[in-house]
Amino acid sequence: MKLLFLAVLDPKSGNHTTAERIRSYIESAGHTCELRHVHEFQSSSDIANLLSQNPQFDGVLAIHLYKAGRLLLDIQVPFGIIFGGTDINEDVKVETRRGVMEKVLHKARFAVAFTDRLKKDAELYLHSQSSKICVQPQGIKTQLMDDFSWAEFLQRSGVSGCHVERLHVFLLICGLRRVKDPLYLVKSFSEWHRDNPQNVLIIIGPRIDPVLTDEVEAVVKKSAGVFLTRERSQPELHAAMKRCFALVNSSVSEGMSAAILEAMDLGLPVVARDIPGNKAVVQHEVNGLLYSSPKEFVHQSQRLLSDHGLREKVIRDAKVYVMKRHSLKQERETYQRLVDTLH
Repeated sequence: MKLLFLAVLDPKSGNHTTAERIRSYIESAGHTCELRHVHEFQSSSDIANLLSQNPQFDGVLAIHLYKAGRLLLDIQVPFGIIFGGTDINEDVKVETRRGVMEKVLHKARFAVAFTDRLKKDAELYLHSQSSKICVQPQGIKTQLMDDFSWAEFLQRSGVSGCHVERLHVFLLICGLRRVKDPLYLVKSFSEWHRDNPQNVLIIIGPRIDPVLTDEVEAVVKKSAGVFLTRERSQPELHAAMKRCFALVNSSVSEGMSAAILEAMDLGLPVVARDIPGNKAVVQHEVNGLLYSSPKEFVHQSQRLLSDHGLREKVIRDAKVYVMKRHSLKQERETYQRLVDTLH
């Protein structure tokens, strides 16, 4: 089969990583899979023109019910859809978008949700048949850069000084867009840093929203102990994560955070905002810590610093959780089976 795969492919984003991984599963089953950025297309007629090329495409796979799905309503080949997270968590609140997504889901041959909660919400808000939606948690794979230099990573991130080895580095990995709320913790963290200078926060990720990027740059510049740096390759990022003290998530909404799963796999404790997408992965005081305000974030982080037993427990239980629930083998088998239904 020849398949078109549509997704939002911002460089070095979680979406891009997910799409590349799923594409590798499809191609390893003997199919051809062409991955394209949603933003290349203005309308469903653009997609229809591409699909009719010779040799023609046999089907389509897409991530995000609204951003990608709206381009598929008028196509004549079968398609499957993967929920992105913001489609079910945020876009359903907008009536016009909800109507479009309901039609997309009705027409899709199958749909994939990363969590049971996303599936239930899709059934509730988009009136979908339960049998159409398959729950498949994201598979996770980490790899480390061989010649990684921690000192160089810190220097390139703007962190300098002669005692960098003593720092407790909290790492917030996110594309700079509103839904990730990168400024949520900055004020509280900076105040905490003034009392405890060894604690620093590095925000790392691609500049997606230019207006928000300017805002974040301006605020970070004035915030002691907080640094903003460009995205890195996956191997370099994973090597850096191994040296950090904790992974931070401050998102307003998540489908399933790949960064959280990668941290769990790498033995990096997770301190995540208490939202449905994170609670589907992080069990408080079991395989990570949850917080619901900047003040509570500082409290939970202090616990992680002072209670070594708690830190060891969440690291151990997180690793077991990832191995059990986020297997690449299971993910590969699921997508290969679903793609076969597009025949």
